Amino acid sequence: MAKEHHYAVQMKWTGNTGEGTQSYTSYSRNHEISAPGKPVLAGSSDPAFRGDSSRYSPEELLVASISSCHMLWYLHFCAVNGVVVIRYEDDPVSTMLEDANGAGRFSEVTLRPFVVIRSGDRITAETLHQQAHQFCFIAQSLNFPVHCSSRIEQG
Repeated sequence: MAKEHHYAVQMKWTGNTGEGTQSYTSYSRNHEISAPGKPVLAGSSDPAFRGDSSRYSPEELLVASISSCHMLWYLHFCAVNGVVVIRYEDDPVSTMLEDANGAGRFSEVTLRPFVVIRSGDRITAETLHQQAHQFCFIAQSLNFPVHCSSRIEQG
């Protein structure tokens, strides 16, 4: 039997400039994402869609979620397989396609982790990325490919 986990956040639109959504240009896309006991995330739409570039867009948060989930599984598998990671950084990139009617979808995400290991086998460290991908809850829930192009160094 599958074990259920439930997640809830609060989404609050903060972009009413006094006119509500009277027109496409009359409101800000700003919003706040929160959960009890956690810092508020400042969100907006992508600047291409009249958003505030100083705030996180849903697209950035999706890519960050994929990267974070992969990293957490990867570190777990390294720990249980004798690979000691002392540094992990990722600079993921993604492609979203926008249709002429304004609808769109992600076509791919590429994770680009840079990993420094203190001990353990580099080949094992590399193959554990595949295992992390297979276990990543987020990546397994998507309808587009997530690629991984990692770099591993001994440190």
